[in-house]
Amino acid sequence: MIKAGIVGGTGYTGVELLRILSLHNEVEISVVTSRSDDGLRVDALYPSLRGSIDICFSKPELENLSTCDVVFFAVPNGTAMKMTEVLLDKGVKVIDLSADFRITNVAEWSKWYGMEHACPDLINEAVYGLPEINRAKIQQANLIACPGCYPTATQLGFLPLIENNLIDTQHLIADVKSGVSGAGRSAQVSALMSEIGESFKAYAAAGHRHLPEIIQGLSALANKNVGLTFVPHLVPMIRGIHATLYATLINKDAQQLQSLYEQRYADEPFVDVLPAGVHPDTRNVRGSNHCQISVLVPQKSDTVVVLSVIDNLVKGAAGQAVQNMNLMFGFDEKQGLQTMALYP
Repeated sequence: MIKAGIVGGTGYTGVELLRILSLHNEVEISVVTSRSDDGLRVDALYPSLRGSIDICFSKPELENLSTCDVVFFAVPNGTAMKMTEVLLDKGVKVIDLSADFRITNVAEWSKWYGMEHACPDLINEAVYGLPEINRAKIQQANLIACPGCYPTATQLGFLPLIENNLIDTQHLIADVKSGVSGAGRSAQVSALMSEIGESFKAYAAAGHRHLPEIIQGLSALANKNVGLTFVPHLVPMIRGIHATLYATLINKDAQQLQSLYEQRYADEPFVDVLPAGVHPDTRNVRGSNHCQISVLVPQKSDTVVVLSVIDNLVKGAAGQAVQNMNLMFGFDEKQGLQTMALYP
């Protein structure tokens, strides 16, 4: 049994971590922090956790967090990097769900996130927590940079094609849609139901913060710089990511793509390659840690289309973080994550 702490327990990702970890047989949730709700019972704020979580929120003090075996940071960018070094020195493993350690180029990170990095020396120590690529490194890691939701769906979709040198990597396109929970729990006009309901829009088309993370990951797979056009969209649903990915085939044997994807992900517990001709639906992964993928070549052209869907709060955040924790501590990778998708 290990002790887990969550810094930032009041946001959507934080409560999702609480939900998942409360189902984990090897974890005791010992610290959940919130400056504004210090002293309030967790289940008073989230009645859905009544009977599962029996502690109060506390302030994010290093003294308390240092008693944990692992600490999850489910906070805005710029917070984890100020506390991680001390926790690591005290032997605490850290899983950061923000972007503080995802991008290896410090200047690039500062450009996109608008601040100076507090501990640049730790960036190279962090392991990028996409288990389907870095499982062996994750098992040995003390610091995990948990991938973003858009990067998770996009990289898992492109991965088999790039690994096998089947596409032109200079002209990749990712047309990706997200539910509104991806914007977080803070009050903002753009997230009101009366603003997003019965509407659909692209945003940050000129450049989104997840772009350099995706390019970094895909370039590492290709062993060269890739070219990517990435356009995110906001759709009127609460949860879900749907990535529609386009690339030009340089190997025209499209008949083999289905078996290629099936073989690549055959041993991956949370990636489900759908039968040929079946399209994934975000509702079929809602609340689960699964990514569902389909691959097709429309009109027998030289363009391959990959459809990749995840729940942005689970495989795109909290669930993937717990998957990483399981690997770090030698637990069954699926522990706490066996929840089936919610339907309808």
